[in-house]
Amino acid sequence: MPWGEGARPHAVGAALEAGGWQDEGVRLVGAVPVGLLAVALVACSAGVPEREVRSPAASEAGTSAGTPAEPSAAAEGRVRFTRIAELDRPVAFAVRKGDDRLYVAEQGGKLRTTDGATIVDLSGEVSDGNEQGLLGVAFHPTGRWLYLDWTDADGTTHVTEWAYDGNEATARRDVLTQKQPYANHNGGQLAFGPDGHLYIALGDGGSGGDPEGNGQDLSTLLGKILRIDPRGTPYRRKLLSSAYKIPEDNPFADRAGARPEIWAYGLRNPWRFGFDRESGDLWIGDVGQNAWEEVDHQPAGSKGGENYGWNLREGEHPFGAGGKARDLVDPVIAYPLGEGGNCSVIAGYVYRGTKIDWLRGRFLYGDFCAGWVKAAPAAEPARGDEIGRVDQLSSFGQGHDGELYALSLQGPVYRIDPA
Repeated sequence: MPWGEGARPHAVGAALEAGGWQDEGVRLVGAVPVGLLAVALVACSAGVPEREVRSPAASEAGTSAGTPAEPSAAAEGRVRFTRIAELDRPVAFAVRKGDDRLYVAEQGGKLRTTDGATIVDLSGEVSDGNEQGLLGVAFHPTGRWLYLDWTDADGTTHVTEWAYDGNEATARRDVLTQKQPYANHNGGQLAFGPDGHLYIALGDGGSGGDPEGNGQDLSTLLGKILRIDPRGTPYRRKLLSSAYKIPEDNPFADRAGARPEIWAYGLRNPWRFGFDRESGDLWIGDVGQNAWEEVDHQPAGSKGGENYGWNLREGEHPFGAGGKARDLVDPVIAYPLGEGGNCSVIAGYVYRGTKIDWLRGRFLYGDFCAGWVKAAPAAEPARGDEIGRVDQLSSFGQGHDGELYALSLQGPVYRIDPA
């Protein structure tokens, strides 16, 4: 999960002072992992079926988060979070070509649809640590294969493939595995890009401060976003133990000593990332250490190889003893950890749907502990304004039609609707 050591939200200060906080990369409230469904952060309140809030475009009079606007307010200035399903610790969302169902990964190990069907059940195999479990899901662009990112009982990350016909998942195989030195910072996001390749997020291996220096080390997959072709015929078989192909235009495909799977590096825990379905740009939410949460941006024309700076810096600020490197890429959004209860950034998508005209072209993101959801113009991402709140926001989702969804670790899956 995205929450790790370092973030100590002020809104839960009383609980922390009472001894409910433990370090070493696991957030606890009352000595129970936050990642478990049975625990709700003190800073959060119970969810409600629908939430209606106003955007900055609407009049300020007579409204607050979660409160409907007065009848005279402009309807286009509001959104509504409509509960469409209730699941067990939902953390990731995907849709499949030619299939109207919405697929949601539950941290406890089940891939389910929002109508209640279970497609894959790994609950007897996943580790159940605070930042472990079933963490990501994606479908091949053809819809014929399903991919899950999950951690096993030993904490090892697996990216596993199944053949899937819409009814049954068969022919299971591991595409890629990565041993994890610590239990936290596993990343977990999976997504196929506009180029048809599979992008995989891996955190820096955990603990605190990246003690192994993985973020800047091109000889390891940790602290990176990877780019592979899971259905291609492998090449360089001596280097690869799993069946996938390295795209020939990957930035480090021919660099001695570097892992050819790497697309971008210098990341701490890129819990969620998403592609803009219109422009092809990539938006990456990287969960911070002690001071800053950040969102990174990679334009569609990129050839990869960006270094986002961890652990030389956190946000735009030197981290620890600091260090220097050439061509570090600055975040496009950075906000202080702890202020107002902030603890873990959750990156979403640029809205490209048709139901909410004023939201088109805005990038949505939020914070797990603080619960706010903000929208920022894609061309000016630093200008984010709060448009709503979701308790324990764990992820966003995007439908075939470009409409967006929000997931709460408490269980609800919301569709973001016009008011």
